[in-house]
Amino acid sequence: MKQKSNVKKRILDTASRLFYHQGFNSTGINQIIAEADIAIGSLYKHYQSKSDLLYHYLEQQETEYFANLDDYLKDEKQPLKKLLKLIDYRIKVQEESNCSGCHFIKVNAEIGRGDKKIEQFIVAHKERQRDYIKSLVDEISTVKSFSIEKKALQNSIFLMIEGAVVSASINGNTNDLKEVKKAINQFF
Repeated sequence: MKQKSNVKKRILDTASRLFYHQGFNSTGINQIIAEADIAIGSLYKHYQSKSDLLYHYLEQQETEYFANLDDYLKDEKQPLKKLLKLIDYRIKVQEESNCSGCHFIKVNAEIGRGDKKIEQFIVAHKERQRDYIKSLVDEISTVKSFSIEKKALQNSIFLMIEGAVVSASINGNTNDLKEVKKAINQFF
């Protein structure tokens, strides 16, 4: 057994990789234990259950997503360019993951409404993404006018991006995300 200082991190990193690439339901506790090279007691010392581990995985993914997004966008001041760069970020993430889709959409597809805590976390994460887009469109509306009602535009942009991420995981390419970027350019 490896003697690494941060067993909890090793467990979470192993579970994260497995949950994302093979799915929550297809990942067993024994596989996590074996691949993390830990004892079963170590797993349950840090996580109460597989669902608890899933929750921490989603927390980690949300923290990383927004930190990485903020870092990616930090030098861009113009809201429209920031919105377009947000799509570039989503393209980058999909290309780096071999178009494996969204962590949250994938978990939701597997878990559905079966775990209220997980469901609420996923809904809150998606609302946070929607709010981020809403704030950018609000900023854009102070310098540009558009013919569509602002709330409808905000929701449409969010839904186009989310749909294009799902499409990337189905089709194995980011073409639809690139089309969303073109459409947003036409909106403004």
